[in-house]
Amino acid sequence: MLPILTADTPPIAPAVEFGTGPLLAIAAAGIALLLVLIILFKVHAFVSLLITSVVVAISAQIPAGDVFTLVANGVGSTMGKVLIIIALGAILGRLIEVSGGVQQLAESFTDRLGPRRVAIALTIVAFVVAIPVFFEVGVIVLVPILYAFSKIAGVKPIVFGLPMFGLMLAVHVAVPPHPGIVAGAGVFGADLGLVTAIALPICAVLGFLCFWVARIMNRTEYALAPRVATQMAEFGQTSTVIESRRADGTVMAPPSTGTVVALIALPIVQILVGTMLSLSLPAGSSGRGIATFIGTPAFALLVAVIVAFFVLPVRRRWGLARTNEVFESSMPPIASILLVVAGGGVFGAVLQASGIGTALSVTLEHLGVPLLGAAFLITLALRAAQGSATVAIVTTASLLSAGVAEAGYSPVQIAAIAVAVGFGSLGLSMVTDAGFWIVTRYLGLTVADGLRTWTVLTTILGVAGFLLTWAVFALAG
Repeated sequence: MLPILTADTPPIAPAVEFGTGPLLAIAAAGIALLLVLIILFKVHAFVSLLITSVVVAISAQIPAGDVFTLVANGVGSTMGKVLIIIALGAILGRLIEVSGGVQQLAESFTDRLGPRRVAIALTIVAFVVAIPVFFEVGVIVLVPILYAFSKIAGVKPIVFGLPMFGLMLAVHVAVPPHPGIVAGAGVFGADLGLVTAIALPICAVLGFLCFWVARIMNRTEYALAPRVATQMAEFGQTSTVIESRRADGTVMAPPSTGTVVALIALPIVQILVGTMLSLSLPAGSSGRGIATFIGTPAFALLVAVIVAFFVLPVRRRWGLARTNEVFESSMPPIASILLVVAGGGVFGAVLQASGIGTALSVTLEHLGVPLLGAAFLITLALRAAQGSATVAIVTTASLLSAGVAEAGYSPVQIAAIAVAVGFGSLGLSMVTDAGFWIVTRYLGLTVADGLRTWTVLTTILGVAGFLLTWAVFALAG
């Protein structure tokens, strides 16, 4: 049985104190082991993180009897911060998806903006949809709409799909409640309301950049995979409308555009309002406590899920069995993500207990590399090496959290560092990234064309997002 730590329990520390050089060598070897396990041997990221954490802990001379106490504490502290948020976000996104709200949103925006502005309309839809829906899910849900409008306009899917999917990935890596940024913010101790307040406007700006870069890229003709050409030719011959059936079998129209936008905006507005109020009210006042409660992301998402439950399943008379089925179907996709986040929490606990995080931050300071720049570059390298944005974010946050804690940064600056790490995981999406294969598959691109378009676009967006975040960091200093 693992011992229970209390406030009076001394922190776990290595039995032998190492110098900076050996600690950094252990960290480098640990990251190399992590990448070899994930990339070469295809070991699941959670198991790889757990193995690496144990090896690093033993190498850093943490007492053997304390290693799995440290493991348990790492899992508990991390999951306590992110589990509820990720789960509620997945439920909200699934309710909107199954109700047909995503398709209704796309068609409404396109009708209002007109056929000549289809690309702009779909990019706006992608931005809104990406906030509550995971990237891979959002791509799959929007593909029928993408194919429909591409066929009507007589263009290849890449014309509309490249700016849509690029912006969706930017939102996915930088805006809560997505798991990577939530986990990274939790490791850094960043306020999620401030993270959202920084990341969301930056992603909106990136939408313009994404649209412009994609237009330049689309001046080149790219070969369309035969299977996608066949799908495009056959698309529209059968109904692709998502039907919402009541318990008695009757069909109800999808929720209105206003309803979908309101459900997505509700938790964001609540978080931002609560955060702003808590920062403006006196410390220790009852009003500030209430504002903090209102702006807590978990509570905001819980309110949104409750509202969505009455607006969608109850109003549409799905019946309890179907509603429960929808709720449960939102859980399997996030199980693997939660395990990776837990593994990252373990790795972070080991790095902090061993002193590696502090040693790394001191070394970067001596080398003249700003911590914010190091956060971006380390995440970018990890993202390219092993593919997972979540693993890259959590690993970088774990490496740098001690240095961030000791640097005396303001809450806004800490939030900016978390966002910078998020944008670091946006760039260099390539063959190691599952998202690369999803995008190239649905857009009908070859690997070479995917590298020339998708990889370049995500890297440009990542660098631009980081530079904008750096500006926020500097202004908050």
